[in-house]
Amino acid sequence: MTIQTDTPFNLKRRDFANDFVWGCSTSAYQIEGAIAEGGRVESIWDKFAAQPGNIRDGSSGAQACDHYRRWPEDLDIGKELGLNAYRFSISWPRIFSGVGTSQNEAGLDFYSRMVDGMLERGLDPWVTLYHWDLPQYLQEQGGWANRATVDAFVAFTDAVSRRLGDRVKNWITHNEPWCTAMHGNLDGVHAPGLKDFGTALQVCHHVLLSHGLSVPVIRANVPDAKVGIALSLHHLRPATESQDDIDAMFRHDGLRNRWFLDPLYGRGYPADVLQLCGDAAPVIHPADMDAIAVPLDFLGVNYYFPEVVKNDPDNLPLRSRVIAFPDCERTAFGWEVSPEGMTALLQRIQRDYHPGIIYITENGSTYDDVVNEDGAIDDVQRKNYLIRHLHAMRDAIGHGVNVKGYFAWSLLDNFEWAEGYLRRFGLTYVNFQTQKRTVKLSGRWYRDFLNHR
Repeated sequence: MTIQTDTPFNLKRRDFANDFVWGCSTSAYQIEGAIAEGGRVESIWDKFAAQPGNIRDGSSGAQACDHYRRWPEDLDIGKELGLNAYRFSISWPRIFSGVGTSQNEAGLDFYSRMVDGMLERGLDPWVTLYHWDLPQYLQEQGGWANRATVDAFVAFTDAVSRRLGDRVKNWITHNEPWCTAMHGNLDGVHAPGLKDFGTALQVCHHVLLSHGLSVPVIRANVPDAKVGIALSLHHLRPATESQDDIDAMFRHDGLRNRWFLDPLYGRGYPADVLQLCGDAAPVIHPADMDAIAVPLDFLGVNYYFPEVVKNDPDNLPLRSRVIAFPDCERTAFGWEVSPEGMTALLQRIQRDYHPGIIYITENGSTYDDVVNEDGAIDDVQRKNYLIRHLHAMRDAIGHGVNVKGYFAWSLLDNFEWAEGYLRRFGLTYVNFQTQKRTVKLSGRWYRDFLNHR
């Protein structure tokens, strides 16, 4: 196995279009903290993190990066890096405290101030409406498995887009519906921690339906709105060249990638996967699929790593499993480093779905950062990961894929869900005891790249 410690690529900002979007992404629960302030109510992640054993280090997002108070400093970092866009999410529990309640003005005012702060710093605000922090009161009524949550999300979308739509033009309805459904309701490693295949598929359907019904609401409230969704997608490889493994890869692709892309682009759920699901298949109302297939202005692609798939007749219902391919370069998270996988994935999406505009809405890596005696963090591996994936993105553009922007994950080290604070993805190091921010080597490289240095 060869671990690349430095990169030969000669990459420059002028390799990309003048109007290319360059940003970083964050999410509310991972950075904000202040979970009981400003009228915020409990989320499913507050509940999940409070249960022993759910978070590896026993922590929660109660304080996180204290972004609720320190957001001006964090936006200053974004400006210093040379970003022209900033992707953030809205905490639903800050906006509504219960079903049928009036909107929480303090929560909306918080995000309104943040948006003004972004614009003052030359950062185009990109809103993600849902990044996994469902209000706990909705989970107690069945969560995303309850069709009523779809209506609640549309009301949430309406309130946020009415308040911010005079200044925010770029909207993402959901971040990674696969994780919402499967990690939260099938393998149970994310909130709400359920383990039922039928529930996971129904959750997935309702999330996609809520996306489809919210898009016209945003467009009605926001002049010139650009609306999309951010999917976690993976380039796939068979474990061997055997037909059994190739077929297993196709089945896995059905639930990992096609289950989301097909309905969004008017094809309905893949028939082969529905057949395998049997009685676990979701309940679908007659007009649902047309609603889900509402035309999009862009597709957000979150890419981190490829997956290698092996045939496994005992692993139902897909009769396949993901394996760790040996002798691969990996991040500290154990994820395979494969920039070429990004290029192949983007080409596949372009070829099979013709989505129009694509944005890389997340891409990043976690390594075990070391703080030097002078306080610097020389994260060479993360810097090289960033450079190599930008190069892969440039290759995809060269092959005709219409990628118009890139958002690094993440601006800050943060609460990394079930991993707690054990994994760091940030271009900026956060000392979670003192909340001091230090831009890492990777962040300094991104800054120099964006500032044509």
